[in-house]
Amino acid sequence: MGDSKKRDWSAYLFILPAGIIYLSVIVVPVFYSFYISLFKWNGIGKKEFIGFFNYIHLFQSDPIFLISIKNNLIWITLTILITMTVSLGFAVILNKQFRGRTFFRGFFYFPCVIAPIAVSIIWRWIYNPNFGFMNQLMKVLEIDFSQSWISDPKVSLYAIFAAALWQAVGQPMILFLAGLQAISSDVLEASRIDGASGMKQFFFITVPLLKESFVIVIATLIVSALKVFDVIQGLTGGGPNNATQMLSTYMYSQTFQYNNVGVGTTIACVMVFIMMVVIIPYVLFTAKED
Repeated sequence: MGDSKKRDWSAYLFILPAGIIYLSVIVVPVFYSFYISLFKWNGIGKKEFIGFFNYIHLFQSDPIFLISIKNNLIWITLTILITMTVSLGFAVILNKQFRGRTFFRGFFYFPCVIAPIAVSIIWRWIYNPNFGFMNQLMKVLEIDFSQSWISDPKVSLYAIFAAALWQAVGQPMILFLAGLQAISSDVLEASRIDGASGMKQFFFITVPLLKESFVIVIATLIVSALKVFDVIQGLTGGGPNNATQMLSTYMYSQTFQYNNVGVGTTIACVMVFIMMVVIIPYVLFTAKED
């Protein structure tokens, strides 16, 4: 009995360093941020306790905050509909046997490892209204559609999403590819023998067997869409006229540009709450036993 207790205590000692790091880096800052969100504070002077006024003000009296939420929801929708679809399409193609598929796997994954701020710099040149690639391509194709891609409030958000899509497809593509390779070839062969066409086999055999991959991909894409920052900040900084403002960029501007630390941490707490709504069901789903 004593040996059993000793082994149990030794197991706790092994997880103690990771627990300390998790508490100090994740848990404590989250609770401290919530504490700061209850104050009016510029980050230097004396804190003024105002309770939940920051939350009430954001949702009732701050139109830019509501624009940020709307833009985040649009970004999430585009991410689920376009990024996931493109990633799955690439994964299906790269799962087939053909010469050079290893090269193309690395080729399509490569943008994923580039720093997002570098991506924004590249696409800033591509979208340049005077000599950028996009407008020059329109001229070559004789299409009268040249414009200031990231300076037009009507198209800037979608132009930035197109730039982010180039980098975003790599990681979900690899996750889908891993799921496809885990599907038994015997199952697919049996469906062919039963007369299933390529499309029926994909939608009724392959997609259901990728259920776990879809859960992981959707959860990670939603979280990344909620905290998208680098590419927005690098291309427009939330402009023009707040047309590309996100929760993360608005949090940054309130905290570090206008010194409204209380408001900035309130926005961060709202982001954490939204992420928890996504992550907790995901964890419960993946942890449950089949």
